[in-house]
Amino acid sequence: MEPTKIILDCDPGHDDAIAILLAGKAPEINLLGITVVAGNQTLDRTAINALQVCQYLGLNVPVYAGCDRPMIREKLTAGDIHGATGLDGPKFAPLDRSIETKHAVQYLIETLMASDGDITLVPTGPLTNIAMAMRLEPKIVPKIHRIVLMGGSFSYGNVSPAAEFNILADADAAHVVFTCGRPITMVGLDVTRKVLCVPDVVDRMAKIDNRAGNLFVDLMRFFNKTQHQVFGWEGGPLHDPVTIASIVAPEVLTTKPMHVEIDHRSIQSYGRTNADVFGYLHKTPNVDVATDIDVDRFWDIVEAGIRNYS
Repeated sequence: MEPTKIILDCDPGHDDAIAILLAGKAPEINLLGITVVAGNQTLDRTAINALQVCQYLGLNVPVYAGCDRPMIREKLTAGDIHGATGLDGPKFAPLDRSIETKHAVQYLIETLMASDGDITLVPTGPLTNIAMAMRLEPKIVPKIHRIVLMGGSFSYGNVSPAAEFNILADADAAHVVFTCGRPITMVGLDVTRKVLCVPDVVDRMAKIDNRAGNLFVDLMRFFNKTQHQVFGWEGGPLHDPVTIASIVAPEVLTTKPMHVEIDHRSIQSYGRTNADVFGYLHKTPNVDVATDIDVDRFWDIVEAGIRNYS
């Protein structure tokens, strides 16, 4: 089987960095490019972070900087979780490579238009770049094979009682994407909270003596510390890499078709992914929502992904 062609749209971010790590060498994936958006930190930081991860891992993947703010609302970052740089913890060497000159939105448009409709988009940050590309050139929409995104929740949020960060950070963009009509898999907090990177997991990956293993450990030790400070958890949930794991091994996730709408106009529940779990509204499902994850299988995929760099 041919590797799945993907474009990873991210806002590194510790868990985004692990998603890059897993996608970069997975035999099941052809990582065409990385597009970057503001989210976990400002765009200048998230773009540098993506470059740093690629350089450290020796990944020859082009990185494109995209939108530095949401479509409408004010900018939101997550410095309390990811630190001042957005990727605190590891010590990186000075960069010897640069961001591509083309804007990420233009790259998405040109790449999708030139494709055979076989590219999967994997957004793990706010959906601004994807939504802006769809609005700027609607002809790309039928060219998208699938969208596998980290975001949302059919239960409760992580930055408000209702909303998950990536959706809250640009709910208008999420509305554009969720109503685009293409196949979508939503990997939300309902499953990503089940893959807590507890100390035993960090110790397991530390035994893999390569650069990817060292990076994983450095990232997770910082991430776990802030997650404990903010949420009181023993380990941080590896949200974003679940998207990549589900492409490597689709059976790792259990999904259910649901009709999902984005609350992008209210105040109290702004950013909520209103998922009709029980089909009350009798509307056609538009999203395959992840409802469960094989946790042991997930960590095996992560370990294999780190070992791919040996």
